[in-house]
Amino acid sequence: MPRFLTLADVAEQLQISAAACYALVRSGELPAIQIGGRGQWRVEEAKFEEFIAGRYAAAADLLAGQRARHDA
Repeated sequence: MPRFLTLADVAEQLQISAAACYALVRSGELPAIQIGGRGQWRVEEAKFEEFIAGRYAAAADLLAGQRARHDA
């Protein structure tokens, strides 16, 4: 697998729109860099995997909070 992914690659893997992917980059949630004269965005594979792991952790925290409120 290549070291860097295009935003189109990331959007395809996450099954989201290109606009939603770009919004993740703009918000800082998904670390990315601009390359070349046209400023094309690239996401390092390792950062993408960290992003996914972080989203799993956030989902687990959300579910744990919901369970705690339900059990209270």
